[in-house]
Amino acid sequence: MPGVPPVGVLRFPGRGSASDAGSAEGPHSHDFLGLAYFERGGGSLRLDDREWPVEDGDAFVIAPGEVIGVGAGMSGFRRGEGWTVSFPPEVLGPQAPGAFLSWRAHPLLFPFVRGTGNPGAQRLRVPPGERASWSGRFSALDAELRRRRDGYREAVLSHLTLLLVELSRLAADVVGDLRLKDEPLLAEVFGFIEERYAERISLKDVARAVGLTPGHLTTVVGRKTGRTVLEWISERRMAEARRLLVETDLPVEEVGRSVGYDTPGYFVRSFRRAHGTTPLAWRRAGRP
Repeated sequence: MPGVPPVGVLRFPGRGSASDAGSAEGPHSHDFLGLAYFERGGGSLRLDDREWPVEDGDAFVIAPGEVIGVGAGMSGFRRGEGWTVSFPPEVLGPQAPGAFLSWRAHPLLFPFVRGTGNPGAQRLRVPPGERASWSGRFSALDAELRRRRDGYREAVLSHLTLLLVELSRLAADVVGDLRLKDEPLLAEVFGFIEERYAERISLKDVARAVGLTPGHLTTVVGRKTGRTVLEWISERRMAEARRLLVETDLPVEEVGRSVGYDTPGYFVRSFRRAHGTTPLAWRRAGRP
């Protein structure tokens, strides 16, 4: 509808029950971004070729093109309660990527990039103390879209932006969440990476620090996290690079050196491979 922000919010179960709609439509995909938040879990949800049990506080990040459907146990899924929001990237306004910049370059949309091909980021767990805030943001967004009072367009974008900020912070805490679990080896691995990621560290360095062979460490970390040690090192470096690019005016080559890349060209190539865009384009997209 002209003049209405292209943002869709659905409460389930409720108006047009999301669970019923999902079961009727079967597995499907969309060309927009989606976020599903479950206040109460139940059943399971399938994203591409992986099925997830749905628990209280789960947030599912759905990137364009990903196939979503209800898993086994439809009756259990119907007991779930929560919200979904869907939107195209351009709804974020002038900061959103244009024709020459993939939506993957927008800082607030990075959790959706991490979800693609990375099962560890498709499902995120909202801490109990933050769940009321999440429900409140969805409810406020829904109310603005339904009532359409003066200024509702601006209010919709504000509520959506705040929700995406919360999501981005949650995605950034994935590593920290692993540390808090009863996983002493992972705690050592991530502690070493946190202290030394800006240096030229390798798998051998991490293995030596935790007293394991590189092969054994690779197997254990891969089994427990779904990623290799080198991928975790790269992710920590890229997280800091993203922050420096948006929050500072450091030259791109200095940003690269600050996160462990001695060669500017290698940093740019690594950043492009991880984000689908260059560091400079990321910086421009992340600023007003």
